[in-house]
Amino acid sequence: MTGRRAVEKSTTPTPASGSTKRAPQGRGTRRNPGLDEEPQLIQLLTPAGERIDHPDYPLEVTPQEARSLYRDLVLVRRVDAEGTALQRQGELGLWASLLGQEAAQIGSGRAMRPDDFAFPTYREHGVAWCKGVPPINLLGMFRGVNNGGWDPNEHNFNLYTIVIGSQALHAVGYAMGVQRDGADSAVIAYFGDGASSQGDVLESFVFGASYNAPVVFFCQNNQWAISEPVERQFRVPLYKRAAGFGFPGVRVDGNDVFACLAVTRAALAHARSGQGPMLVEAYTYRMGAHTTSDDPTKYRDDEEVEAWRQKDPIQRLRAYLDKEGIGDAEFYASVDKEADELAAQIRSGCLALPDPSPLTMFDHVYADPHAQITEDRAFLADYLAGFDGQEG
Repeated sequence: MTGRRAVEKSTTPTPASGSTKRAPQGRGTRRNPGLDEEPQLIQLLTPAGERIDHPDYPLEVTPQEARSLYRDLVLVRRVDAEGTALQRQGELGLWASLLGQEAAQIGSGRAMRPDDFAFPTYREHGVAWCKGVPPINLLGMFRGVNNGGWDPNEHNFNLYTIVIGSQALHAVGYAMGVQRDGADSAVIAYFGDGASSQGDVLESFVFGASYNAPVVFFCQNNQWAISEPVERQFRVPLYKRAAGFGFPGVRVDGNDVFACLAVTRAALAHARSGQGPMLVEAYTYRMGAHTTSDDPTKYRDDEEVEAWRQKDPIQRLRAYLDKEGIGDAEFYASVDKEADELAAQIRSGCLALPDPSPLTMFDHVYADPHAQITEDRAFLADYLAGFDGQEG
């Protein structure tokens, strides 16, 4: 392909620094020396859209595949924008945005085979898209009308997990089952940089390594654990933590969809081949709020956000398509039109989601009958019956 060059090593892009918001009084200003090492960053597509090669992660992408990835990025960003808008309009109780993290999710999501199983957090809307979960199904939990909205076994995509980091243990347990079944598949656990400090995640590293489980730990390092920056969490680059548990780790440019695809594909192959876990750190940035209940202007500077805006994953891929002559006005217009149609479907579908009966909250709490649940259910049924016969 034109404009391609080979590199042995690329270094981590440094966001704007000097923010007083990153060093509140009384908390210290010293940055961890381990984070200043400029660790290796796997990159196959520069922010300017120049295609480069990496000796350890080769990738050939056809024009159709590149256009398909662009379509994924645009549509998933629109799904996310509609989720935020619906919450602001009072139609959702909360929304966790993926803005800025589309390449990490689409690249890793498209690297999976249909029989690979994913365990998400609560913002993996792009991975859900790749696994065939209808976007409207993502809204049910945030609207409060169901506990998930899709069948995990149908899509090989587990329900969203709100408890920070617990899905990593679930993923390792599932991977151990896959291993014992002799299945030729792998498992991937998604979590953020903040969750990587949770005991559940570190315990999952121990179990995954000890049992040589076919699991990939995929950390989207978006620089902020809500309001806590990464330099207050780690003494070494996050991906280097894997070495202490006995398995390899790699840092990939999380805004480069090609690199995320190639690295995750290699990590999954590593796991499937019986070599055990691998940690992938997707070095990216959360462009929006942690959730719609958060105000990031309270703890980070506009300069930092703007520096990362220049690395936008969609614009990066579009620049590549333009350079290669495989993207034109007609193609971009068709994708934008599809995004508009998808947005309209999401809005109407959200409003049409049925409210559940209040009594369904007692369903599926215990596998067997439970005296306290039975009593509470009867009490609520009697209470509701006092409102024009609405027994629930």
